Amino acid sequence: MSPRLLIALAVFVAFGAGMMFWVVVQPNATTETPAAAASSGAARQEHRERFFGGDPDRDVRGGQEMKPRW
Repeated sequence: MSPRLLIALAVFVAFGAGMMFWVVVQPNATTETPAAAASSGAARQEHRERFFGGDPDRDVRGGQEMKPRW
């Protein structure tokens, strides 16, 4: 084999091994306790309700908001 091919192969294998190590080890991974996970779940649910809840003062059921396309 040529030296260029050997160097390219070594770099490719080293890069693949580094990626596998990164996936398995997961740097900066945080572990949560069940109590912390429950509180963050409640916070996420509250955020979802506020975000998707809409404006409670706006009447969206009492009339057609958009002109029909036909």
